[in-house]
Amino acid sequence: MFLTQFLFRPANLLRSLTMYGTGEVISKSPKRYWNGCLRRISIHNDKCFSTKIVLGIETSCDDTGAAVVDEAGNILGEALHSQNEVHIKTGGIIPLVAQQLHQENIVRIVQQALSASGVSGNELSAIATSVQPGLALSLGVGLNYSLELVEKYKKPFIPIHHMEAHALTARLTNQVEFPFLVLLLSGGHCILAVAQSVSEFLLLGQTLDIAPGDMLDKVARRLYLQKYPECSGLSGGKAIEHLARQGNMLRYEFKVPMERHKNCNFSFAGLQTQVTRMIAKKEREEGLQEGQLLSCISDLAAAVQYTVAAHIAKRTHRAILFCIRKGILPHNKATLVASGGVASNQFIRKTLQIVTDATDFTLFCPPPRLCTDNGVMIAWNGIERLRAGLGILYSTEGIRYEPKAPLGTDISKLVKEASINVPALNLTI
Repeated sequence: MFLTQFLFRPANLLRSLTMYGTGEVISKSPKRYWNGCLRRISIHNDKCFSTKIVLGIETSCDDTGAAVVDEAGNILGEALHSQNEVHIKTGGIIPLVAQQLHQENIVRIVQQALSASGVSGNELSAIATSVQPGLALSLGVGLNYSLELVEKYKKPFIPIHHMEAHALTARLTNQVEFPFLVLLLSGGHCILAVAQSVSEFLLLGQTLDIAPGDMLDKVARRLYLQKYPECSGLSGGKAIEHLARQGNMLRYEFKVPMERHKNCNFSFAGLQTQVTRMIAKKEREEGLQEGQLLSCISDLAAAVQYTVAAHIAKRTHRAILFCIRKGILPHNKATLVASGGVASNQFIRKTLQIVTDATDFTLFCPPPRLCTDNGVMIAWNGIERLRAGLGILYSTEGIRYEPKAPLGTDISKLVKEASINVPALNLTI
C-alpha cells in the first residue's frame, strides 16, 4: 500500500521522474528507472530500508572481471575480459603481459559493469577487490584502481581472499549453510577445507607442488593440442576434456598419485612426468617428431583426465570421512562444494557425485561461468562480509596485496594422524 501510494501521488511521481540520486536528470527508460527504484528500497511495515550493493573487482591472475551484486544475490551488472587467447599464443601466462592487459581493460570493464547495473558509484555500499593470493603484478592493478574508486566515491573497502570468494560462490546460487566441505580446483590451487563461517576455514589438505589446472595446461601444450582442429582456441584443460569424451580412459594406465599417503594433500607433478614420458614413448613408436599429432591423442587425454579425477575424488572421500569421524560436519545431508576453474570439468564433477552419493553428502557446484575467475564472486564475498561486519575498511592506509596467502587454519596434520582408509569406488564413468 505504501509503495502504491508513493508512486502514484502526482508530486512524488513528478519529483521522482525529474531527479535521481544527488539531483541528476534521469535519462533512463521508464522500465529501467523503476527497476532501479525497486532495487534500492524494500518495504516492511510501511518502512523503507536500503539494499546493500557491492562492486567487486577481480584481477588476481589473467582475467579482468567486475560485477555489481546486491544482498539478495541479484547480479545487477557484470563484465569480463579474458586474456585466454593471448596466453594460448604465448604458451602460458606471462606476468608482465597479464599486467599490461589488466591495465588496458580494467577501467572499461568496471564501467561496463556499473553501466549494466544502472547503479552509480555513489549508490554503492562498498567496493570489494581480490588482494590475495595471485600474481603480484595482476593484483596490483586491481588494488590500485579500486583505491582510486574508494577515494572518489568515499566508500568502504573490503579486501577479498580469492579462494574464500570461490568457496562462498555456491551460497550465491544455492541454499548452502555453514559448515560445509569445500574443494577448490584451479590453475593455481587445489585445496580441501571446511568453511565454518564467512571468514573461518579449516584447511584439510592442499597441493604439495603444482595445481591440477596447471598440470593439464602443460600436458596439453606437450601434446600440441592447439594444432588439433577441434581444440583451436580452447584452454589446455578444456581441450583435454573435449578430446577425452572421444577416448578410452582405460587404454593407458597412469599411477594415481599419493596412494600410500593417508592424508588429504594432492600432488600432480609426478603425474605430469608420467604423462610426458608416455607421450615421448608413443611418438617414438609412431615415428613422429615432437609437435606432430599422435593417433592415440584422445585415449591419452581420457586417461589423463581419469587419473586426475581419481586422485581428486579419493582425497575428497578421505576428507569427508575425516570430517564425519571428528564431528566437524553432520553425519547426514552434509554438503560438498566444488568450485574453481577446474571444477567446471564435467567428468570431475561426475566422479565427485559418485563420492557424495556413497557418503550421503549433497554436491553443489556453481555454474561453470562462475567457477572461473570473475567479478561476481568477489562482489558476493563483499556482500557476505558486509552483512557479517567482517573486514570492512574505512581507511585504506597501509593496505597491500599478498601474492601468497593461506586459507584458514591448517589442520592437515590431524588428517594424517587419523590415517583413514578410503573404500574403493568405481569411478569409470
